[in-house]
Amino acid sequence: MEIGLTHTSTLTVENKHLAIQAGSGDLEVLATPVMMALMENAAMLALDEGMTTVGGHISSSHLKPTALGKTITATAVLTGIEGRKLTFKVIAEDETGTIGEGEHLRFIVDRKKFMAKLQG
Repeated sequence: MEIGLTHTSTLTVENKHLAIQAGSGDLEVLATPVMMALMENAAMLALDEGMTTVGGHISSSHLKPTALGKTITATAVLTGIEGRKLTFKVIAEDETGTIGEGEHLRFIVDRKKFMAKLQG
């Protein structure tokens, strides 16, 4: 794992991805939480297979609306490594250009120890 590691995830906007369906607004446009989830997905998939990480923080702008049926991409670039803490620059785009950008933190975790925290 090294700085500059990159992955792009893609999504075609369906009814379930609209703000009115997600409960984040009352318009038939891409919901901000869906855009941010795709950013998080890109960061997660940028890492080595088998590596388990969890999202710790994400901050993002949502600059322009995207309509039903349009395709969006989210690209994550690893910009920092501090022990278990990983920092990514994230950018979401559709065919008109950038629709959102921000920063996402993920933390490397041990799957068994992390899931054990859910036990009574």
